[in-house]
Amino acid sequence: MIMKREVGPTPRPAGGFELYTWFFMRVSGLLLLVLALGHLTIMHLINSVDAINYAFVASRYTTPFWRTYDLLLLILALLHGLNGARTIIDDYVRPRGWRLLSLSCLYVLGLIFLTIGSLVILTFHPAGG
Repeated sequence: MIMKREVGPTPRPAGGFELYTWFFMRVSGLLLLVLALGHLTIMHLINSVDAINYAFVASRYTTPFWRTYDLLLLILALLHGLNGARTIIDDYVRPRGWRLLSLSCLYVLGLIFLTIGSLVILTFHPAGG
């Protein structure tokens, strides 16, 4: 018997945690698109690559706007990627123990990266300043 597979967008989950993650992926994807395009425009089109150095970043981080912008980009990108990886693990890792180990490693690595990235952004102080 040949099974036909439906073609088209993945249907929206009925409710619960999966529904919230489904919405999060769409909203964060749109926000990431805007933030990433803004970042690329500022860093590569408006400013020359030669002008981007430690002093450039230090001058940007004197205002809370750029720290917030970069922190939002970091948080959304990490959570979006972690949620996608979580979905892949749920879909393809069948043995319960391996799934638990994979998800645990994913969450620990995500927390480490989020902590280190946030610390760098929030505690950055220019040398000599």
